[in-house]
Amino acid sequence: MLDYIRLDWDLPILSQLPNGFKSAAILFHPFIQMPNGWEKSKRENPYQNIYPSDEEMINLSEPISWKEVMSKSNLKSYKELSLALQTSTGALRYKYKREDLANLFNSYLEITPDLYYPDSDRTSLFIIDSLLKVLCSKNSNTLYFSEPIYGMNGSFEAQDKSSLEIGNLSPNDLIITDENMDFAFMSIYDSFTTLLLAKDINIENTIRSVNLEAVICDKETSLSWFL
Repeated sequence: MLDYIRLDWDLPILSQLPNGFKSAAILFHPFIQMPNGWEKSKRENPYQNIYPSDEEMINLSEPISWKEVMSKSNLKSYKELSLALQTSTGALRYKYKREDLANLFNSYLEITPDLYYPDSDRTSLFIIDSLLKVLCSKNSNTLYFSEPIYGMNGSFEAQDKSSLEIGNLSPNDLIITDENMDFAFMSIYDSFTTLLLAKDINIENTIRSVNLEAVICDKETSLSWFL
């Protein structure tokens, strides 16, 4: 079992990997597109904060890729979209914030009804099934998890839990690995991303096999990759 890892924000990710892991990728959480008119049907007053529940997200919504949002909002790269998201949520301030990019993104939101930000505190429910395929790809059935908030850890059989149940193993920080520790994925708080770790050097083939959007970590990539 692998305990949850606290990574330094500014140091290269690969230099901080434990237990023989050799490669990593930063996975992007999809945006959430609810059915047309959904927000209007839910809103009771103009000041109410509306966001779909987990059940509504799974049963009603459609995942929207970062590439699609970039193409329609005139943001030119994953880096620009990440800066726009982080600025518009107040996560970036002072010299790091990019109000110009946030304005482009917010203008796109205004003309795109029922589109919501990706999950920012935990691994997106949209990508958990793909991550399970990765973790089970080398004949592993038992998965191990660790979360630092309540100090819980344990194991489960991959086929016994839904993506919703796995997403709710922890309110925020969570790491899950297969029984052979060939792969692991961990949520990154307040980031709209999940980190995938692998013992294989070429993680890009793994990412491509499950059709996930990602930045492949090189020797310089840190969690602050977008700055």
